[in-house]
Amino acid sequence: MKNNSTLICAPLMGESVSQMLIDMGKAKAIEADVVEIRLDYIKDFNPQQDLETLIKQCSLPTLITYRPKWEGGLYEGDENKRLDALRLAMEMGADYIDVELQVAREFITSIHEKSPQNTKVIVSSHNYESTPSVEELGELVARIQATGADIVKIATTAADITDVSHMFQITVHSHVSNVPVIGLVMSERGLISRLLCPKFGGYLTFGTLEAGIVSAPGQPTIKDLLSVYNLRQIGPDTKVFGLIGKPVGHSKGPILYNRAFKSVGFNGIYVPLLVDDVAKFLRTYSSPDFAGFSCTIPHKEAALQCCDEVDPIAKSIGAVNLIIRRPTDGKLIGYNTDYVGAITAIEDGLRGSYKVANTNGSPLSGKIFVVIGAGGAGKALAYGAKAKGAKVVIANRTYERARELADLVGGDALSLAELESFRPEEGMILANTTSIGMQPRVEQTPLAKTPTGSRRVWGGYCYRVGDVHRAGIRAV
Repeated sequence: MKNNSTLICAPLMGESVSQMLIDMGKAKAIEADVVEIRLDYIKDFNPQQDLETLIKQCSLPTLITYRPKWEGGLYEGDENKRLDALRLAMEMGADYIDVELQVAREFITSIHEKSPQNTKVIVSSHNYESTPSVEELGELVARIQATGADIVKIATTAADITDVSHMFQITVHSHVSNVPVIGLVMSERGLISRLLCPKFGGYLTFGTLEAGIVSAPGQPTIKDLLSVYNLRQIGPDTKVFGLIGKPVGHSKGPILYNRAFKSVGFNGIYVPLLVDDVAKFLRTYSSPDFAGFSCTIPHKEAALQCCDEVDPIAKSIGAVNLIIRRPTDGKLIGYNTDYVGAITAIEDGLRGSYKVANTNGSPLSGKIFVVIGAGGAGKALAYGAKAKGAKVVIANRTYERARELADLVGGDALSLAELESFRPEEGMILANTTSIGMQPRVEQTPLAKTPTGSRRVWGGYCYRVGDVHRAGIRAV
């Protein structure tokens, strides 16, 4: 059951008609609503023959686009022939055609008396450099409407995730005014414009057949739109949650939380939020509908400063990884669950994997606990390990930061270089809290990739465990 009218369009970029037909079948199988047929991708394109085949044999509504190079497409030929192909597509029954704003007025004038009533004209504008202000976008909508467009399409580029808020304001206002608008913001920072499109009244969003094969930067797959983000169920009242970080593309959070939301019937969505300036982000997305955030590298410490209230443990650690917007007054409340979650997982792992006696005390008590990294997550684990009676050692690329955190929790400090030769007889627990090993540096590790020799390592807390195992270390 759909909670919105937003269409999902699959861009097809096959180099031949036969490949386009195959891709049409794939699009229908994965429940696309519309297919965009990119004529500029077809080699040796024959308008009369190819359009008839593509339109007549497609079981889904068709959007015909013949994008010129000057608007980000591939077509470099005669402009009159390009526009003739779009007119022909209308005559053959295309459901939509896309024409660029620069030539729209002339094109629509030329079809005025013989325009098929069943074909809607999308007039589009693409900005591959930036996202204009709300006022400028509003003026652009008016210019596009003045051409006689049935549907307005504006695609801009996000330099910062807050740019997307400009587009949201435009699509909401246009939706209320019954003006169909496709408003999308390209790049990874603009991803939420695609994921939250139904919430803010967008007419259509694009989803690809396969990951990485995109017609514009930042397009997700249709599979992810439907199975991860539950796009059909998103509506104006949907609560937005997400992961604030840089990077965020590696996170499994959207899979976990959106599945949980769906299982209990909660009207919410959890999205990745590539944020450069956490304070600016929180100021911009201050609506009650942006109800809560997880917070990861590198923003945990800065996020604490943005909260109206902070849990005592988080205040002691000096970092938050969870922010909730209190419904009663909209204030941001910060918490740190790294401490409890990570330490409990390590304790459980030690009890289960190493047959440590299950006593009332912690299996961390008396153990050497090495924290790699001195950021927000490092602070949380150092604080938690110390509270459990461990002997804490902080290892960091910058020794001064390691020393600072060690002094704060009452531990010792090492540089990463010194860690390579650190071999305590009684063994140690390694906890990697750095971004090394996360996207985009997935092949890197702060650990030696060779066996640890005489080092006895009890376990490790990390995101990628493969390198840990190859180093001869047991991960918990």
